[in-house]
Amino acid sequence: MTEQVGTFPSDEQLGRSRITHGYVIFRRILGKTLAYAGLSAVLAITAIPFLWMVFGAFKTEIQLFEYPPSLWPNPWKNNFPLLFRAIPFGHMFFNSWEISILATLGALVSSAMAAYAFARLKFWGRDQLFIVMLATMMVPAQVTMVPVFIIMHRLGWIDTHLPLIVPNWVGWAFGIFLMRQFFLQISSEMEDAAKIDGANAFQIFIRIFVPLSKPVLATLAVFAFLYTWNDLLGPIIYLTTQEKMTLTVGIATFKGFQYNRFDLFMAGALISVVPILIIFVIAQKYFVRGITISGGLKG
Repeated sequence: MTEQVGTFPSDEQLGRSRITHGYVIFRRILGKTLAYAGLSAVLAITAIPFLWMVFGAFKTEIQLFEYPPSLWPNPWKNNFPLLFRAIPFGHMFFNSWEISILATLGALVSSAMAAYAFARLKFWGRDQLFIVMLATMMVPAQVTMVPVFIIMHRLGWIDTHLPLIVPNWVGWAFGIFLMRQFFLQISSEMEDAAKIDGANAFQIFIRIFVPLSKPVLATLAVFAFLYTWNDLLGPIIYLTTQEKMTLTVGIATFKGFQYNRFDLFMAGALISVVPILIIFVIAQKYFVRGITISGGLKG
């Protein structure tokens, strides 16, 4: 038997291997450094206006327009008591919560049920009706503003919160589209097993599809809540009594053509952001679960 003698790399080859390895490590470090630098720049660009609003809520009007601008208030001023006296803040804050929560709940319920019908139930004209529903997303809201107002007026809903809540309970095109795409990814084996056990369509929807769609529901809840909470045009069109107005309308009164109170505007904007942050923090954990569930369903 012949003994095979292994060949060892020469010093020159070892040197080249070390150079190549060092170059790869350098490229990785440089790539991460540039990525973190870019993300830090984007964070600074988005955080500076937010910080300006936060600290601006504790400034006087003169400090807001002083030059050179200063982020830190000197001296600090508590604008919130004056804000509460300038507008019926409590009523407006409660109205915003009431409208936003009920409208968001309606958008989720109607979207989930309609999406389940479009994704899993078989009926005549299903695909054609879904195309018509998608076509409504291309119609600007300004086109339907006058007809919807006439309908609400004939129903006697003007100066009530119903025009801002009820339409969300009869369907949301974007929510239906998004949830339908998610329902289509769910394996039909679970649905078939439930049918064998005697479950009807509604029971399958409640016990299988709704629990699996919590991440999508959380995402839609954030979108719906943001839209309703920040809506300014709707309350102005349908509401006439100040006690029924929302917080967005109350804050907008501090910035007009002849009356500007930017210090109160900053204080009101700061308070209005708090509920949005709370909703986002609560729903954030479902976004991560949504990525995991979506990856499992694709297989």
